Amino acid sequence: MPVLLFNQQHLTLLEALEQKKVKIFSECRSGFCGQCKTKVKSGSVAYIKEPLVELEADECLPCCCVPDGDIDLALSAEGAEVVVRVASPKSQVNNDSLSDNPATQN
Repeated sequence: MPVLLFNQQHLTLLEALEQKKVKIFSECRSGFCGQCKTKVKSGSVAYIKEPLVELEADECLPCCCVPDGDIDLALSAEGAEVVVRVASPKSQVNNDSLSDNPATQN
């Protein structure tokens, strides 16, 4: 899953998406037109400025919000500069601790 890191150098989620070349259409950049309306698959956002466009519960306007933790948006990562999150290797059981040595069994 592609990961985009948001930090305080971005004023809005839209700025962070654009900086990483994520394709997203926008017009007014102030929550008025609704052109950047995006589905939020998981997570939530906090609004810097209350949007003037009516939104469904699973939508956001990246032009006037910031992520409120980890979020997953319904946007294509094609052509974007992203970091791929790699799953950490699961800890492996030490086979020596599972030996058939009768001295270690109860």
